[in-house]
Amino acid sequence: MRIALFITCVADTLFPDTGIAVVRVLERLGHEVVFPAEQTCCGQMHVNSGYRDDALRLARRFVGVMSRDDGVDAVVSPSSSCVGWVRELLPGVAREAGEEQLARDAEALGGRFFELSELLVRRLGVEDVGAAYPRRVTLHPTCHSQRVTRIGDAPQRLLAHVRGLELLELPEAAECCGFGGTFSIKNADVSLAILADKCANILATGAEVVTAVDPSCLLHIGGGLSRLAPAAPGGGPAVRAVHLAQILAAEERAAAPVSRPRSAEAGS
Repeated sequence: MRIALFITCVADTLFPDTGIAVVRVLERLGHEVVFPAEQTCCGQMHVNSGYRDDALRLARRFVGVMSRDDGVDAVVSPSSSCVGWVRELLPGVAREAGEEQLARDAEALGGRFFELSELLVRRLGVEDVGAAYPRRVTLHPTCHSQRVTRIGDAPQRLLAHVRGLELLELPEAAECCGFGGTFSIKNADVSLAILADKCANILATGAEVVTAVDPSCLLHIGGGLSRLAPAAPGGGPAVRAVHLAQILAAEERAAAPVSRPRSAEAGS
C-alpha cells in the first residue's frame, strides 16, 4: 500500500521523532510511505478558536495538497484531532459557509484519512507490529480519539502485542487532560486544574510512561508531569510522555528511547 504521511504542526515542530516512528512502523510492515512536501496546517487550531474563514482557507489548501497524488491509497497522521477535524467536522463547516465543493473534496479525502492506530487495526487488520518496549505504560485516551475520530480500542490492541510492555489501567481514563488547543491558554487556571487531576491519576498507576495518539495532549501532560512528578534517578520526570507511534517503532534489538520535545521545558 502507498501511504501519505501528514505530520501536523505540533509533531513537526516539537515531536519530529513521532513522524519518523510512523514511517518506521509502516515500512516495517511492507508499505511505501510518501511525504507531500507542500503540506501545511490543516486549520484545526483556527476553527477551534472561532476563526472559520482562516480555517477554511488552510483546509482548502490542505485537502488539495493531500488529494493530489492519485497513487496514494491512504493518508495517515499521528494526530487524531487533526484527522477528526478534516474527516468528521470540515464537511459540515464548509457547507455552512456555502463551500459545497470543499465539503465534497473533504469527504472524498476523509474516506482514506486515518489516525495511525485505526489505520493499522481497522484498515490493515494488524495488531502485532513487531514492537518491543519493556516498560510499564499507561494509556491516555484523548478526547478527540474517543468522541470525534472514534478509534475505539485500537491503541489498546496494539499495545497488548508489544513485547515486554506492561499496560496499566489509568483511573478515570476518559477524562480530559485539560489541553483543548487554545483552551489551555485562554482558560489557563481551569486547564491546569484538569491537568493536575490527570497527572495525579497517571502517577497513581506506577507507570514509567504515559502514551496517547495526540502529540498536543502529550505536550500538555508531559509539561505537567515535569512540574508535578518527582524526578527520576537519571533526571527528568519520573513518568515520561511518549507517543504511541514511538512505542510501536521500538524493536527487539533495542527499545526506542523516550524522547522529549525539541524545547527541553516544553509545556512547563
